Amino acid sequence: MGGLLFVGGPIWTGHGRVVEAVAVAGGTIVAAGARGDALDALADTRFDVVDLDGRMLVPGLHDAHVHPVSGALERLRCDLSHLHGREAYLAAIHSYAAANPAQEWITGGGWSMPAFPGGLPHRDDLDAVVPDRPVFLPNRDHHSAWVNGAALERAGINDGTPDPASGRIERDADGHATGVLHEAAMDLVTPFVPADTAEDYDRALTEAQRYLFSLGITGWQDAIVGAYAGARDQFGTYLAADRAGRLRARVTGALWWERDRGAEQIPELVARRAEAAAAGGRFRATAVKIMQDGVAENFTAAMLEPYLGGHGRGTSNVDPVRLREHVAELDRAGFGVHFHAIGDRAVRECLDAVAAGGRTRRHHIAHLQVVHPDDVGRFAELGVTANIQALWATHHEQNDTLCVPFLGPERAAWQYPFGAIARAGGRLAAGSDWPVTTPDPWWAIHVAVHRTEPAGSAEASWPTAQVPMLPEQALTLDQALSAYTSGSAYVSGLDAVTGDLTAGKAADLVVLDRDPFAEGTALHEVRADLVFVDGEPVHERTA
Repeated sequence: MGGLLFVGGPIWTGHGRVVEAVAVAGGTIVAAGARGDALDALADTRFDVVDLDGRMLVPGLHDAHVHPVSGALERLRCDLSHLHGREAYLAAIHSYAAANPAQEWITGGGWSMPAFPGGLPHRDDLDAVVPDRPVFLPNRDHHSAWVNGAALERAGINDGTPDPASGRIERDADGHATGVLHEAAMDLVTPFVPADTAEDYDRALTEAQRYLFSLGITGWQDAIVGAYAGARDQFGTYLAADRAGRLRARVTGALWWERDRGAEQIPELVARRAEAAAAGGRFRATAVKIMQDGVAENFTAAMLEPYLGGHGRGTSNVDPVRLREHVAELDRAGFGVHFHAIGDRAVRECLDAVAAGGRTRRHHIAHLQVVHPDDVGRFAELGVTANIQALWATHHEQNDTLCVPFLGPERAAWQYPFGAIARAGGRLAAGSDWPVTTPDPWWAIHVAVHRTEPAGSAEASWPTAQVPMLPEQALTLDQALSAYTSGSAYVSGLDAVTGDLTAGKAADLVVLDRDPFAEGTALHEVRADLVFVDGEPVHERTA
Protein backbone atom coordinates (compact mmCIF):
# COMPACT_ATOMS: atom_id res chain seq x y z
CA MET A 1 0.00 0.00 0.00
CA GLY A 2 1.46 3.33 -1.06
CA GLY A 3 1.31 6.63 0.75
CA LEU A 4 -0.83 9.73 0.40
CA LEU A 5 -0.09 13.38 1.03
CA PHE A 6 -3.06 15.69 1.49
CA VAL A 7 -2.25 19.36 0.90
CA GLY A 8 -3.74 22.45 -0.70
CA GLY A 9 -6.66 23.15 1.58
CA PRO A 10 -7.69 23.47 5.20
CA ILE A 11 -7.43 20.28 7.27
CA TRP A 12 -9.59 19.99 10.37
CA THR A 13 -7.99 17.37 12.57
CA GLY A 14 -10.62 17.50 15.32
CA HIS A 15 -11.08 19.50 18.50
CA GLY A 16 -10.68 22.81 16.67
CA ARG A 17 -7.21 22.22 15.25
CA VAL A 18 -6.45 23.06 11.61
CA VAL A 19 -3.18 22.04 9.91
CA GLU A 20 -1.72 22.27 6.42
CA ALA A 21 -0.84 18.65 5.59
CA VAL A 22 -1.65 15.04 6.45
CA ALA A 23 0.57 12.12 5.49
CA VAL A 24 -0.69 8.55 5.23
CA ALA A 25 1.37 5.37 4.90
CA GLY A 26 0.26 1.78 5.24
CA GLY A 27 -3.31 2.83 5.90
CA THR A 28 -2.28 4.88 8.93
CA ILE A 29 -1.85 8.59 9.52
CA VAL A 30 1.86 9.18 10.02
CA ALA A 31 1.82 12.97 10.31
CA ALA A 32 -0.69 15.79 10.67
CA GLY A 33 0.79 19.25 10.81
CA ALA A 34 3.23 21.29 8.79
CA ARG A 35 3.86 20.30 5.18
CA GLY A 36 7.55 19.77 5.86
CA ASP A 37 6.83 17.37 8.70
CA ALA A 38 4.42 15.42 6.53
CA LEU A 39 7.03 15.12 3.77
CA ASP A 40 9.61 13.94 6.29
CA ALA A 41 7.21 11.24 7.48
CA LEU A 42 6.92 9.98 3.89
CA ALA A 43 10.63 10.14 3.14
CA ASP A 44 10.94 6.39 2.61
CA THR A 45 7.50 5.87 1.06
CA ARG A 46 6.21 6.21 -2.48
CA PHE A 47 3.20 8.45 -2.28
CA ASP A 48 0.54 10.24 -4.30
CA VAL A 49 -0.44 13.83 -3.67
CA VAL A 50 -4.12 14.58 -3.10
CA ASP A 51 -4.61 18.25 -3.95
CA LEU A 52 -7.46 19.52 -1.84
CA ASP A 53 -7.78 22.57 -4.08
CA GLY A 54 -9.28 24.62 -1.29
CA ARG A 55 -11.58 21.87 -0.05
CA MET A 56 -11.45 20.71 3.56
CA LEU A 57 -10.16 17.37 4.82
CA VAL A 58 -11.85 16.01 7.96
CA PRO A 59 -11.85 12.70 9.84
CA GLY A 60 -14.29 10.05 8.71
CA LEU A 61 -17.64 10.71 10.34
CA HIS A 62 -19.19 8.17 12.72
CA ASP A 63 -22.97 7.84 13.13
CA ALA A 64 -23.60 6.98 16.79
CA HIS A 65 -27.24 5.92 16.39
CA VAL A 66 -28.42 4.40 13.13
CA HIS A 67 -30.36 1.42 11.75
CA PRO A 68 -28.60 0.76 8.43
CA VAL A 69 -30.18 -2.54 7.46
CA SER A 70 -33.77 -1.39 8.02
CA GLY A 71 -32.93 1.93 6.35
CA ALA A 72 -31.64 0.20 3.25
CA LEU A 73 -34.54 -2.25 3.19
CA GLU A 74 -36.91 0.73 3.03
CA ARG A 75 -34.86 2.25 0.21
CA LEU A 76 -35.21 -1.01 -1.70
CA ARG A 77 -38.99 -1.36 -1.09
CA CYS A 78 -41.99 0.98 -0.86
CA ASP A 79 -39.97 3.95 0.33
CA LEU A 80 -42.02 6.94 1.49
CA SER A 81 -39.24 8.71 3.38
CA HIS A 82 -38.49 11.19 0.57
CA LEU A 83 -42.15 12.16 0.13
CA HIS A 84 -44.54 14.34 2.11
CA GLY A 85 -48.29 14.42 2.24
CA ARG A 86 -51.18 11.97 2.12
CA GLU A 87 -51.71 12.16 -1.63
CA ALA A 88 -48.03 11.60 -2.41
CA TYR A 89 -47.93 8.61 -0.09
CA LEU A 90 -51.01 6.99 -1.56
CA ALA A 91 -49.81 7.53 -5.12
CA ALA A 92 -46.46 5.94 -4.30
CA ILE A 93 -48.06 2.98 -2.53
CA HIS A 94 -50.45 2.38 -5.44
CA SER A 95 -47.61 2.63 -7.95
CA TYR A 96 -45.36 0.28 -5.97
CA ALA A 97 -48.12 -2.30 -5.55
CA ALA A 98 -48.91 -2.18 -9.27
CA ALA A 99 -45.24 -2.64 -10.14
CA ASN A 100 -44.88 -5.60 -7.77
CA PRO A 101 -47.95 -7.79 -8.32
CA ALA A 102 -46.26 -10.95 -7.07
CA GLN A 103 -45.49 -9.60 -3.59
CA GLU A 104 -47.74 -11.15 -0.96
CA TRP A 105 -47.44 -8.10 1.34
CA ILE A 106 -46.64 -4.47 0.58
CA THR A 107 -43.89 -3.38 2.99
CA GLY A 108 -41.47 -0.49 3.31
CA GLY A 109 -42.38 2.65 5.22
CA GLY A 110 -41.24 6.14 6.09
CA TRP A 111 -44.49 8.15 6.31
CA SER A 112 -44.61 11.28 8.43
CA MET A 113 -47.26 11.77 11.10
CA PRO A 114 -47.99 15.46 10.32
CA ALA A 115 -49.33 14.41 6.92
CA PHE A 116 -52.50 13.24 8.65
CA PRO A 117 -54.96 14.85 11.09
CA GLY A 118 -53.75 14.16 14.61
CA GLY A 119 -50.82 12.23 13.15
CA LEU A 120 -53.09 9.29 12.32
CA PRO A 121 -53.66 7.86 8.82
CA HIS A 122 -56.59 5.53 8.22
CA ARG A 123 -56.95 2.00 6.90
CA ASP A 124 -59.61 3.14 4.41
CA ASP A 125 -57.02 5.05 2.37
CA LEU A 126 -54.83 1.96 2.09
CA ASP A 127 -57.83 -0.22 1.28
CA ALA A 128 -58.63 2.10 -1.63
CA VAL A 129 -55.18 1.81 -3.24
CA VAL A 130 -54.30 -1.78 -2.24
CA PRO A 131 -57.55 -3.69 -1.78
CA ASP A 132 -56.21 -7.15 -2.59
CA ARG A 133 -53.17 -7.61 -0.31
CA PRO A 134 -52.12 -6.74 3.23
CA VAL A 135 -50.04 -3.61 3.74
CA PHE A 136 -47.66 -2.93 6.65
CA LEU A 137 -45.84 0.41 6.62
CA PRO A 138 -43.98 1.71 9.70
CA ASN A 139 -43.76 5.47 10.07
CA ARG A 140 -40.47 7.36 10.07
CA ASP A 141 -39.75 6.83 13.73
CA HIS A 142 -40.77 3.13 13.59
CA HIS A 143 -42.88 3.50 16.74
CA SER A 144 -46.14 3.14 14.81
CA ALA A 145 -47.33 1.36 11.68
CA TRP A 146 -50.08 1.98 9.13
CA VAL A 147 -51.92 -1.13 8.02
CA ASN A 148 -54.90 -1.87 5.83
CA GLY A 149 -57.96 -4.00 6.49
CA ALA A 150 -56.39 -7.08 4.93
CA ALA A 151 -53.46 -6.87 7.36
CA LEU A 152 -55.78 -6.49 10.36
CA GLU A 153 -57.83 -9.44 9.18
CA ARG A 154 -54.74 -11.59 8.59
CA ALA A 155 -53.56 -10.84 12.14
CA GLY A 156 -57.00 -11.49 13.65
CA ILE A 157 -57.31 -7.96 15.05
CA ASN A 158 -60.92 -7.07 15.74
CA ASP A 159 -63.00 -4.96 18.10
CA GLY A 160 -62.36 -7.35 20.96
CA THR A 161 -58.59 -7.54 20.59
CA PRO A 162 -57.00 -6.06 23.74
CA ASP A 163 -54.12 -3.61 23.60
CA PRO A 164 -50.86 -5.41 24.34
CA ALA A 165 -48.59 -4.28 27.16
CA SER A 166 -46.47 -1.35 25.94
CA GLY A 167 -48.65 -0.89 22.87
CA ARG A 168 -51.94 0.49 21.58
CA ILE A 169 -54.37 -0.25 18.76
CA GLU A 170 -55.77 3.04 17.50
CA ARG A 171 -59.56 2.90 17.43
CA ASP A 172 -62.40 5.14 16.32
CA ALA A 173 -65.32 6.27 18.48
CA ASP A 174 -67.11 2.98 17.84
CA GLY A 175 -64.13 0.90 18.93
CA HIS A 176 -63.08 -0.22 15.44
CA ALA A 177 -59.37 -0.48 14.62
CA THR A 178 -58.47 2.44 12.34
CA GLY A 179 -55.28 0.97 10.89
CA VAL A 180 -52.60 2.51 13.14
CA LEU A 181 -50.69 0.32 15.58
CA HIS A 182 -48.41 1.87 18.18
CA GLU A 183 -45.32 0.30 19.74
CA ALA A 184 -45.85 -3.35 20.78
CA ALA A 185 -49.21 -3.44 18.95
CA MET A 186 -47.16 -3.73 15.75
CA ASP A 187 -46.06 -7.16 17.00
CA LEU A 188 -49.62 -8.39 16.51
CA VAL A 189 -49.09 -8.10 12.76
CA THR A 190 -45.38 -8.63 12.17
CA PRO A 191 -45.47 -12.42 12.66
CA PHE A 192 -47.67 -12.63 9.58
CA VAL A 193 -45.46 -10.47 7.36
CA PRO A 194 -43.22 -12.64 5.16
CA ALA A 195 -39.89 -12.92 6.89
CA ASP A 196 -36.90 -11.21 5.38
CA THR A 197 -34.28 -13.66 4.21
CA ALA A 198 -30.57 -13.71 4.91
CA GLU A 199 -30.07 -12.66 1.29
CA ASP A 200 -32.38 -9.66 1.78
CA TYR A 201 -30.29 -8.54 4.75
CA ASP A 202 -26.99 -9.11 2.99
CA ARG A 203 -28.16 -6.98 0.08
CA ALA A 204 -29.45 -4.30 2.46
CA LEU A 205 -26.18 -4.10 4.41
CA THR A 206 -24.21 -3.77 1.18
CA GLU A 207 -26.49 -0.93 0.04
CA ALA A 208 -26.40 0.74 3.45
CA GLN A 209 -22.59 0.70 3.54
CA ARG A 210 -22.40 2.15 0.02
CA TYR A 211 -24.88 4.88 0.86
CA LEU A 212 -23.31 5.82 4.19
CA PHE A 213 -19.84 5.92 2.64
CA SER A 214 -21.21 8.34 0.03
CA LEU A 215 -22.14 10.69 2.89
CA GLY A 216 -18.69 10.53 4.48
CA ILE A 217 -19.70 8.11 7.23
CA THR A 218 -16.93 5.56 7.72
CA GLY A 219 -18.26 3.94 10.90
CA TRP A 220 -21.42 3.62 12.91
CA GLN A 221 -23.14 2.19 15.95
CA ASP A 222 -26.09 0.06 14.93
CA ALA A 223 -28.65 1.04 17.56
CA ILE A 224 -30.50 -2.30 17.60
CA VAL A 225 -28.80 -5.59 16.82
CA GLY A 226 -31.29 -8.30 17.63
CA ALA A 227 -34.85 -9.40 16.93
CA TYR A 228 -37.02 -6.30 17.43
CA ALA A 229 -40.62 -5.60 16.38
CA GLY A 230 -40.72 -8.75 14.30
CA ALA A 231 -37.64 -7.85 12.30
CA ARG A 232 -34.95 -10.39 11.55
CA ASP A 233 -31.89 -10.31 13.78
CA GLN A 234 -29.02 -8.79 11.76
CA PHE A 235 -26.24 -10.11 14.01
CA GLY A 236 -25.50 -12.92 11.56
CA THR A 237 -25.57 -10.46 8.67
CA TYR A 238 -22.74 -8.46 10.22
CA LEU A 239 -20.77 -11.59 11.09
CA ALA A 240 -21.03 -12.95 7.55
CA ALA A 241 -20.02 -9.63 5.99
CA ASP A 242 -17.12 -9.25 8.42
CA ARG A 243 -15.82 -12.78 7.89
CA ALA A 244 -16.05 -12.41 4.12
CA GLY A 245 -14.25 -9.06 4.10
CA ARG A 246 -17.28 -7.24 2.69
CA LEU A 247 -17.64 -5.03 5.76
CA ARG A 248 -15.23 -2.14 5.33
CA ALA A 249 -16.84 0.29 7.78
CA ARG A 250 -16.10 0.17 11.50
CA VAL A 251 -19.29 -0.98 13.19
CA THR A 252 -20.28 -1.36 16.81
CA GLY A 253 -23.48 -3.27 17.46
CA ALA A 254 -25.76 -2.34 20.34
CA LEU A 255 -27.21 -5.73 21.28
CA TRP A 256 -30.94 -5.61 21.93
CA TRP A 257 -32.07 -5.89 25.55
CA GLU A 258 -35.30 -7.89 25.64
CA ARG A 259 -37.37 -5.86 28.05
CA ASP A 260 -39.64 -8.75 29.05
CA ARG A 261 -36.58 -10.61 30.33
CA GLY A 262 -33.97 -9.80 32.95
CA ALA A 263 -30.37 -10.48 33.87
CA GLU A 264 -30.58 -14.06 32.63
CA GLN A 265 -29.92 -12.74 29.12
CA ILE A 266 -26.54 -11.23 30.01
CA PRO A 267 -24.57 -14.49 29.44
CA GLU A 268 -26.13 -14.65 25.97
CA LEU A 269 -24.99 -11.08 25.28
CA VAL A 270 -21.48 -11.92 26.48
CA ALA A 271 -21.41 -14.92 24.14
CA ARG A 272 -22.51 -12.74 21.22
CA ARG A 273 -19.79 -10.23 22.00
CA ALA A 274 -17.19 -12.99 21.94
CA GLU A 275 -18.54 -14.37 18.66
CA ALA A 276 -18.29 -10.94 17.05
CA ALA A 277 -14.75 -10.48 18.34
CA ALA A 278 -13.72 -13.72 16.63
CA ALA A 279 -15.04 -12.63 13.21
CA GLY A 280 -13.10 -10.31 10.93
CA GLY A 281 -12.34 -7.32 13.14
CA ARG A 282 -14.68 -4.72 11.64
CA PHE A 283 -17.74 -5.58 13.73
CA ARG A 284 -17.80 -5.33 17.51
CA ALA A 285 -20.74 -6.08 19.80
CA THR A 286 -19.67 -4.16 22.87
CA ALA A 287 -22.83 -2.15 23.62
CA VAL A 288 -26.31 -3.09 24.81
CA LYS A 289 -29.43 -1.18 23.73
CA ILE A 290 -32.14 -0.51 26.33
CA MET A 291 -35.22 1.28 25.02
CA GLN A 292 -36.55 2.91 28.17
CA ASP A 293 -39.58 4.67 26.66
CA GLY A 294 -41.36 5.43 23.42
CA VAL A 295 -41.99 8.75 21.65
CA ALA A 296 -43.87 11.90 22.57
CA GLU A 297 -46.07 11.92 19.47
CA ASN A 298 -48.03 8.87 20.62
CA PHE A 299 -47.71 9.69 24.35
CA THR A 300 -45.45 6.73 25.14
CA ALA A 301 -42.39 8.86 26.01
CA ALA A 302 -42.05 8.69 29.79
CA MET A 303 -42.72 12.07 31.43
CA LEU A 304 -42.30 13.23 35.01
CA GLU A 305 -45.64 15.03 34.82
CA PRO A 306 -48.68 14.05 32.71
CA TYR A 307 -49.09 15.20 29.14
CA LEU A 308 -51.64 17.93 28.72
CA GLY A 309 -55.02 16.76 27.51
CA GLY A 310 -55.32 13.68 29.70
CA HIS A 311 -52.86 11.45 27.88
CA GLY A 312 -51.07 10.03 30.90
CA ARG A 313 -47.36 10.05 31.71
CA GLY A 314 -46.05 7.62 29.13
CA THR A 315 -44.37 4.25 29.57
CA SER A 316 -41.18 3.15 31.28
CA ASN A 317 -40.41 -0.04 29.41
CA VAL A 318 -38.07 -1.34 32.13
CA ASP A 319 -39.02 -0.92 35.77
CA PRO A 320 -36.67 1.79 37.13
CA VAL A 321 -35.55 -0.36 40.07
CA ARG A 322 -34.74 -3.28 37.80
CA LEU A 323 -33.11 -0.88 35.34
CA ARG A 324 -30.60 0.16 38.00
CA GLU A 325 -29.84 -3.48 38.74
CA HIS A 326 -29.45 -4.42 35.08
CA VAL A 327 -27.21 -1.46 34.23
CA ALA A 328 -24.91 -2.29 37.14
CA GLU A 329 -24.67 -5.89 35.94
CA LEU A 330 -24.05 -4.86 32.35
CA ASP A 331 -21.40 -2.42 33.50
CA ARG A 332 -19.64 -5.19 35.44
CA ALA A 333 -19.86 -7.41 32.37
CA GLY A 334 -18.00 -4.77 30.35
CA PHE A 335 -20.85 -3.40 28.23
CA GLY A 336 -21.58 0.23 27.51
CA VAL A 337 -25.33 0.82 27.63
CA HIS A 338 -26.96 2.65 24.74
CA PHE A 339 -30.20 4.03 26.19
CA HIS A 340 -33.20 5.31 24.26
CA ALA A 341 -34.83 8.08 26.29
CA ILE A 342 -37.19 10.71 24.89
CA GLY A 343 -39.11 11.96 27.93
CA ASP A 344 -37.70 13.68 31.00
CA ARG A 345 -38.68 10.78 33.28
CA ALA A 346 -36.94 8.25 31.05
CA VAL A 347 -33.82 10.43 30.91
CA ARG A 348 -33.77 10.66 34.70
CA GLU A 349 -34.32 6.92 35.10
CA CYS A 350 -31.34 6.21 32.82
CA LEU A 351 -29.10 8.69 34.65
CA ASP A 352 -30.20 7.25 38.00
CA ALA A 353 -29.34 3.76 36.77
CA VAL A 354 -25.80 4.81 35.87
CA ALA A 355 -25.43 6.66 39.18
CA ALA A 356 -26.52 3.57 41.10
CA GLY A 357 -23.59 1.47 40.00
CA GLY A 358 -22.88 1.66 36.31
CA ARG A 359 -20.21 4.32 36.02
CA THR A 360 -17.17 2.52 34.62
CA ARG A 361 -18.24 2.04 30.99
CA ARG A 362 -19.13 4.31 28.08
CA HIS A 363 -22.84 4.70 28.61
CA HIS A 364 -24.83 7.10 26.46
CA ILE A 365 -28.40 8.29 26.20
CA ALA A 366 -29.87 8.86 22.75
CA HIS A 367 -32.54 11.33 21.62
CA LEU A 368 -33.06 13.50 24.73
CA GLN A 369 -36.10 15.35 23.48
CA VAL A 370 -37.13 16.59 26.95
CA VAL A 371 -34.53 16.88 29.71
CA HIS A 372 -35.43 18.37 33.07
CA PRO A 373 -33.04 21.26 33.89
CA ASP A 374 -32.01 19.49 37.10
CA ASP A 375 -30.56 16.66 35.01
CA VAL A 376 -28.55 18.68 32.47
CA GLY A 377 -25.40 18.80 34.61
CA ARG A 378 -25.59 15.12 35.49
CA PHE A 379 -24.26 14.04 32.08
CA ALA A 380 -20.85 15.49 32.90
CA GLU A 381 -21.07 14.45 36.55
CA LEU A 382 -21.74 10.80 35.68
CA GLY A 383 -19.64 10.62 32.52
CA VAL A 384 -22.73 9.81 30.41
CA THR A 385 -22.50 10.90 26.78
CA ALA A 386 -25.42 12.76 25.22
CA ASN A 387 -26.08 10.95 21.94
CA ILE A 388 -27.87 13.67 19.96
CA GLN A 389 -30.06 13.41 16.87
CA ALA A 390 -29.78 17.08 16.05
CA LEU A 391 -31.98 17.08 12.96
CA TRP A 392 -35.06 16.89 15.19
CA ALA A 393 -34.30 20.13 17.07
CA THR A 394 -36.37 22.52 14.96
CA HIS A 395 -39.84 24.02 14.81
CA HIS A 396 -40.98 21.44 12.27
CA GLU A 397 -44.62 20.54 11.81
CA GLN A 398 -44.52 17.26 13.73
CA ASN A 399 -43.03 18.90 16.81
CA ASP A 400 -45.20 22.02 16.66
CA THR A 401 -48.48 20.13 16.21
CA LEU A 402 -48.01 16.73 17.88
CA CYS A 403 -45.58 17.46 20.72
CA VAL A 404 -45.59 21.06 21.93
CA PRO A 405 -49.37 21.30 22.52
CA PHE A 406 -49.19 18.30 24.85
CA LEU A 407 -45.94 19.25 26.55
CA GLY A 408 -46.90 22.82 27.40
CA PRO A 409 -44.61 25.86 27.23
CA GLU A 410 -42.39 25.01 30.21
CA ARG A 411 -41.44 21.54 29.00
CA ALA A 412 -41.27 22.66 25.39
CA ALA A 413 -38.43 24.95 26.50
CA TRP A 414 -36.51 21.91 27.81
CA GLN A 415 -36.28 20.24 24.40
CA TYR A 416 -32.96 19.09 22.94
CA PRO A 417 -30.69 21.01 25.36
CA PHE A 418 -27.47 20.24 23.51
CA GLY A 419 -25.82 23.58 24.21
CA ALA A 420 -26.59 23.43 27.92
CA ILE A 421 -25.18 19.91 28.23
CA ALA A 422 -22.00 20.98 26.42
CA ARG A 423 -21.63 24.13 28.55
CA ALA A 424 -21.94 21.98 31.68
CA GLY A 425 -19.01 19.86 30.47
CA GLY A 426 -20.97 16.96 29.02
CA ARG A 427 -19.62 14.92 26.13
CA LEU A 428 -21.63 14.85 22.88
CA ALA A 429 -21.92 12.15 20.25
CA ALA A 430 -24.12 12.48 17.17
CA GLY A 431 -26.22 10.22 15.01
CA SER A 432 -29.11 10.22 12.58
CA ASP A 433 -31.50 7.43 13.62
CA TRP A 434 -31.87 6.64 9.90
CA PRO A 435 -34.40 5.60 8.59
CA VAL A 436 -36.31 7.84 11.01
CA THR A 437 -34.58 10.79 9.34
CA THR A 438 -31.94 11.17 6.66
CA PRO A 439 -28.45 9.88 7.51
CA ASP A 440 -26.89 12.92 5.82
CA PRO A 441 -24.73 14.29 8.66
CA TRP A 442 -24.56 17.78 7.20
CA TRP A 443 -28.32 18.25 7.47
CA ALA A 444 -28.03 17.39 11.17
CA ILE A 445 -24.98 19.61 11.60
CA HIS A 446 -26.89 22.50 10.01
CA VAL A 447 -29.64 22.09 12.61
CA ALA A 448 -27.19 21.70 15.49
CA VAL A 449 -25.62 25.04 14.53
CA HIS A 450 -28.68 27.00 13.36
CA ARG A 451 -31.65 25.20 15.01
CA THR A 452 -33.68 25.74 11.81
CA GLU A 453 -34.88 23.39 9.08
CA PRO A 454 -32.46 22.90 6.18
CA ALA A 455 -33.69 24.43 2.96
CA GLY A 456 -35.07 21.72 0.73
CA SER A 457 -36.36 19.50 3.51
CA ALA A 458 -39.99 18.40 3.46
CA GLU A 459 -40.53 20.58 6.53
CA ALA A 460 -38.79 23.73 5.26
CA SER A 461 -42.00 25.44 4.23
CA TRP A 462 -43.70 25.03 7.60
CA PRO A 463 -44.39 28.59 8.87
CA THR A 464 -42.01 28.43 11.84
CA ALA A 465 -39.37 26.19 10.25
CA GLN A 466 -36.90 29.05 9.87
CA VAL A 467 -37.47 30.39 13.39
CA PRO A 468 -34.59 29.02 15.50
CA MET A 469 -35.79 26.53 18.07
CA LEU A 470 -34.31 27.53 21.44
CA PRO A 471 -31.27 29.18 19.83
CA GLU A 472 -29.42 29.21 23.15
CA GLN A 473 -29.10 25.44 22.71
CA ALA A 474 -27.20 25.75 19.41
CA LEU A 475 -23.72 24.31 19.07
CA THR A 476 -20.72 25.75 17.29
CA LEU A 477 -19.70 24.05 14.08
CA ASP A 478 -16.61 22.76 15.83
CA GLN A 479 -18.74 21.19 18.59
CA ALA A 480 -21.18 19.63 16.13
CA LEU A 481 -18.45 18.18 13.92
CA SER A 482 -16.57 16.89 16.96
CA ALA A 483 -19.74 15.12 18.08
CA TYR A 484 -19.95 13.40 14.70
CA THR A 485 -16.29 12.33 14.78
CA SER A 486 -14.39 11.98 18.06
CA GLY A 487 -17.52 11.97 20.25
CA SER A 488 -19.19 9.17 18.33
CA ALA A 489 -15.96 7.20 18.02
CA TYR A 490 -15.67 7.43 21.80
CA VAL A 491 -19.07 5.89 22.58
CA SER A 492 -18.28 3.04 20.18
CA GLY A 493 -14.95 2.42 21.87
CA LEU A 494 -13.06 3.32 18.69
CA ASP A 495 -11.39 6.55 19.79
CA ALA A 496 -7.97 4.88 19.96
CA VAL A 497 -8.38 3.95 16.28
CA THR A 498 -10.28 6.75 14.61
CA GLY A 499 -12.28 9.94 15.20
CA ASP A 500 -9.57 12.56 14.63
CA LEU A 501 -6.51 13.06 12.46
CA THR A 502 -3.67 12.11 14.77
CA ALA A 503 -0.49 10.25 13.88
CA GLY A 504 -0.95 6.57 14.62
CA LYS A 505 -4.67 6.47 13.91
CA ALA A 506 -6.36 4.83 10.93
CA ALA A 507 -6.56 6.89 7.77
CA ASP A 508 -10.36 7.21 7.76
CA LEU A 509 -10.69 10.49 5.90
CA VAL A 510 -13.20 12.61 4.03
CA VAL A 511 -12.46 15.30 1.46
CA LEU A 512 -15.43 17.65 1.52
CA ASP A 513 -16.48 19.64 -1.52
CA ARG A 514 -15.91 22.95 0.35
CA ASP A 515 -14.74 24.46 3.60
CA PRO A 516 -17.77 24.35 5.92
CA PHE A 517 -16.11 26.88 8.25
CA ALA A 518 -16.03 29.53 5.53
CA GLU A 519 -18.42 32.39 6.23
CA GLY A 520 -21.82 31.96 4.64
CA THR A 521 -21.46 28.25 3.88
CA ALA A 522 -24.78 26.44 3.52
CA LEU A 523 -23.96 23.54 5.81
CA HIS A 524 -26.76 21.29 4.58
CA GLU A 525 -25.28 21.46 1.07
CA VAL A 526 -21.84 20.14 2.06
CA ARG A 527 -20.97 16.92 0.22
CA ALA A 528 -18.26 14.27 0.46
CA ASP A 529 -16.06 14.29 -2.65
CA LEU A 530 -13.63 11.55 -1.59
CA VAL A 531 -13.86 9.05 1.26
CA PHE A 532 -11.09 6.78 2.52
CA VAL A 533 -11.03 3.91 5.00
CA ASP A 534 -7.58 2.77 6.10
CA GLY A 535 -6.18 4.98 3.35
CA GLU A 536 -8.12 3.13 0.63
CA PRO A 537 -10.81 4.95 -1.39
CA VAL A 538 -14.36 3.74 -0.74
CA HIS A 539 -16.27 6.58 -2.43
CA GLU A 540 -15.68 9.22 -5.08
CA ARG A 541 -18.45 11.66 -5.92
CA THR A 542 -19.18 11.84 -9.62
CA ALA A 543 -22.04 14.35 -9.71
